Amino acid sequence: MSQDLSTSSGCGSSACACKGPEVAAAPVEIASINGIHLHHAGEVLGEQTLRERACTELLRQQAVSAGLLPRFTGLNAPEPDDDMRRAIEALLEAEVHSPEPGLEECRRHYEAHKPRFVVGQALHVRHILFAVTPGVPVNALAQRAEAALLELSRQGVSINRFAQLATELSNCPSSAQGGDLGWITPQECAPELAKALFLQNDAIQALGLHPRLVHSRFGLHIVEVLEREAGRLPEFAELQAQIGARLALQSQATALRQYMQLLVGQADVEGVELEGADTPLVQ
Repeated sequence: MSQDLSTSSGCGSSACACKGPEVAAAPVEIASINGIHLHHAGEVLGEQTLRERACTELLRQQAVSAGLLPRFTGLNAPEPDDDMRRAIEALLEAEVHSPEPGLEECRRHYEAHKPRFVVGQALHVRHILFAVTPGVPVNALAQRAEAALLELSRQGVSINRFAQLATELSNCPSSAQGGDLGWITPQECAPELAKALFLQNDAIQALGLHPRLVHSRFGLHIVEVLEREAGRLPEFAELQAQIGARLALQSQATALRQYMQLLVGQADVEGVELEGADTPLVQ
């Protein structure tokens, strides 16, 4: 069988004499917004920094169109200064509007997210951690964790079996104490554990073995709640102002994201991905 070797650079071995000459790296594409460059030739920016510059330049150009800034004649986007920041703030205040949340909307949010508003709650917890580390076969690890959870879920299992398995299997230092983490609050554990153990509606009164593996940034957890300090759920009237402020911020963020997406759709964007306009400006 014939083979086209016109683009071959050798057999692939760095020690092989058949390796062809090094191919020059492709030049870095200059990202731009409506022809205004976001960086200099040869300058390499991280994706997040590039998106931030692109969104700032989109807003600057819109502020120019609105008569809030003088027209710019340079080729590269100017560095933000106080005048630009004030103009962009004025632009957003004039063009981005979001509805204020009403009483019923705030009340519905309170009813739907009661566990998030409980104060003074804490759990006495023990766990078995199956850590996900580089090189670990995740499927095999998950099967091992599921098998251990199934064993602990069976009727008649010894009350000492959890501590035994924690000592044998857990990758957490708490394995020396049978997996016992002591008393923890939502602020003291990984967000994934806090969500599963504190913030779910069915977690408010739950005690005993958690029926599912809990996935976190550290790995897979088998969790047992030994004791619970329930804390106190404030009345809606105590939280109404706080909830209203939170919902207002969410509404503003949504309106700003939609506004940025509108600007992206109207602009000639080169060399930067802005489909979601995912920058600090729209968080």
